[in-house]
Amino acid sequence: MELQVEGRNLEIRKSWQEKIEAERERLGRHHPALVHNLRVTISDAKSHKEGGYELQLLAAVPNDTVIVKRKGEKIRSMLGDAFDNLGLQLKELQRKPRQTHKAAPVEEILALNNEGVIKKIVPYESYGFIATTDGREIYFHENSLKDMKMDQITEGDVVKFGEAEGDKGPCAAWVRSA
Repeated sequence: MELQVEGRNLEIRKSWQEKIEAERERLGRHHPALVHNLRVTISDAKSHKEGGYELQLLAAVPNDTVIVKRKGEKIRSMLGDAFDNLGLQLKELQRKPRQTHKAAPVEEILALNNEGVIKKIVPYESYGFIATTDGREIYFHENSLKDMKMDQITEGDVVKFGEAEGDKGPCAAWVRSA
């Protein structure tokens, strides 16, 4: 992890630098190879109303940036608090990977070119069910209809469909008139 330490309107003290290095090492042990670049900026804010110091940690991680800001009088305690907070945010990023919607493989959908009969339609909620030749019920949503609309189909219509696995079981990836 690349580290940049910057002091604005002040000199970085040796004790602060040592604390930053120790926290960086701890971060590297707990989150190996997650943080690519870490920037620590300490500013003298004594000219402001509150006075004291401002601290900012900026961590570059894959596809994101995590920022932690603190204001206070004691740099070493602010550093400890800010790095603890950064660690918690990184832990949360690792715990909850970004949601990606993975489409079913094309072969899986196209290979299942089935025929069935519209068994039930719930037009006001935009879904319905198809009865298959082997006696199963397949859920379909209005968005899966191809070349037709919900108000153009009726119970008893024969349709072709591609079956896929949905969140709650089998569903139609696409539905066309037979």
